[in-house]
Amino acid sequence: MEKQIQFSGILSNKPEENPDFYNWNRVKVRYCDGGSFLGESYNEAAGLYFRGQRIWLAAMEELLSNGMRDASQALLSGCSAGGLSTIFHCDKFRALFSRSTNVKCLADAGLFLDSVDVAGGHTMRSFFGDVVSLQGAGKYLPRTCTARMDATSCFFPQNVVGNIQTPLFLLNTAYDVWQLQQSLAPKTADPQGYWKECKMNHANCNSYQLQFLQGFRDQMINAVKEFSSSGKNGLYINSCFAHCQSERQDTWYASNSPLIGNKRIATAVGDWFFDRSQVDAVDCAYPCDSTCHHIVFRGRV
Repeated sequence: MEKQIQFSGILSNKPEENPDFYNWNRVKVRYCDGGSFLGESYNEAAGLYFRGQRIWLAAMEELLSNGMRDASQALLSGCSAGGLSTIFHCDKFRALFSRSTNVKCLADAGLFLDSVDVAGGHTMRSFFGDVVSLQGAGKYLPRTCTARMDATSCFFPQNVVGNIQTPLFLLNTAYDVWQLQQSLAPKTADPQGYWKECKMNHANCNSYQLQFLQGFRDQMINAVKEFSSSGKNGLYINSCFAHCQSERQDTWYASNSPLIGNKRIATAVGDWFFDRSQVDAVDCAYPCDSTCHHIVFRGRV
């Protein structure tokens, strides 16, 4: 007997878990290329082919042939690297449909920032630069960005979202734990382990570390000010220590889910998609939000 995979959050087929999208056709495209479905190159030294752009096109062609081209409404969404891919492919996704189709995009935890790490370096810029170079992603990045900036800069959403024409919703935590661990305080920038306890559990952060994280939050809010001023876009930045909230039931839509004002994430996204109300929600700074679901890591970081 074939085992049925149970999805949660925005992928759930239960109205009590996903009130606005439970009865939609939902497709999860597994992430497999390492470059947010964007690259196209061959690395001779490693003997590796990178075909993210081809995988994206093949997936879309398959879905269109199976009825997606006739959709009256379509929402492209993704989490983390998938959130980044959603941003880069949003306008391309819109172009697959007729003008009468209501098409929008939701990027969850994809707002990776070009931030200075705890040692004063640029860990994330170096990482993204390697991805762009190795996978040949530069030629597939938005020309509205590459015409004025280098390709690595254009791999950062803060330099791209302002020029996306399709309505886009950015969902992010102001204290993204993945960025805290891998971009702000990776081992290479913190060899003595000064940040180890803090990045495993925010309750262990001292006053200086919290001040540093508040600066990261300020940078995130400043990066999306122009984006959020557009009435077609949506924004939901809560003050939680987490990474990805749309595919987890406890953070998407549950009785104790995080709130900004009186809105859970699922309600905010639904209100935005169906034009029930404009959503431009930015939480107050930590530790003011008692509704957060913080992630505490027990393993090695």
